[in-house]
Amino acid sequence: MTLKVTDKAFGPRLKWWREHRGLAQLALAGNAGISQRHLSFLESGRAEPSREMVLRLCAVLDVPLRQQNAMMLAAGFAPVWRESNLSDPELAQVNGALDFMLAQQEPYPAFVVDRRWNMLRANAGAGNLVAFLLGSVPAGPVNLADALVAPDVLRPFIENWQQVAVHFLRSVQADALADGTAETADLLRRLLGYPGVPPLSHVAPLASHAPVLSIDFRKGGTALRVFTTIATLGTPQDVTLQEIRIECFFPSDGASAALLRGWSAPAPRSA
Repeated sequence: MTLKVTDKAFGPRLKWWREHRGLAQLALAGNAGISQRHLSFLESGRAEPSREMVLRLCAVLDVPLRQQNAMMLAAGFAPVWRESNLSDPELAQVNGALDFMLAQQEPYPAFVVDRRWNMLRANAGAGNLVAFLLGSVPAGPVNLADALVAPDVLRPFIENWQQVAVHFLRSVQADALADGTAETADLLRRLLGYPGVPPLSHVAPLASHAPVLSIDFRKGGTALRVFTTIATLGTPQDVTLQEIRIECFFPSDGASAALLRGWSAPAPRSA
């Protein structure tokens, strides 16, 4: 699943990505507009790619921007895609857009996470949900994947946890297959290593004909049913921005909507 090349040469990396994407040399060569012979020479190291050729092959193979930079370095070129910090001034407009999306989602929860589900920011609705379930908002770094799958965080409050966990783990598996990094593969292994985690082959019985999978929270006598959406930034040209996701929670029924709105309502003033 992960890219394991003993050296940093371009050829082995190109071959790994081609095979990872399930393409024969002839198919990749045709898609990239080059001869199969030239592609074979690039993979074997008998020919060196130009900067434009590296970018062309990466685009055809849908290589993520972070790994495209690694391919450029392997070919002897400087990285072409920058990796910014969200606090950098040049990302001010993007930061504003993220804050706007979080604010527009109120009173429903929303989180901004990176590629491996490390939480970067959240809205007040998310804080209300976490405080309801856990009693308080955790301090310090939070990984939402661990919080969902680990046995002692959110799992005790999710009635259909096994069904939700399998769907989530399959999405992490798809991420690992897509980016080919050891970090995402390690995340998947860590999540699968938690006790009681169902195998990825598990297929839960269909409990309803709902169009989306609901996460059914329950704490004491209070029930909350929500479903989620994942948004990404379109046409990113920055490694950090390509890896950002915005997860928004929506109520699955009227009672859940009322509950979420009630948590955000200001407390009545005393006389």
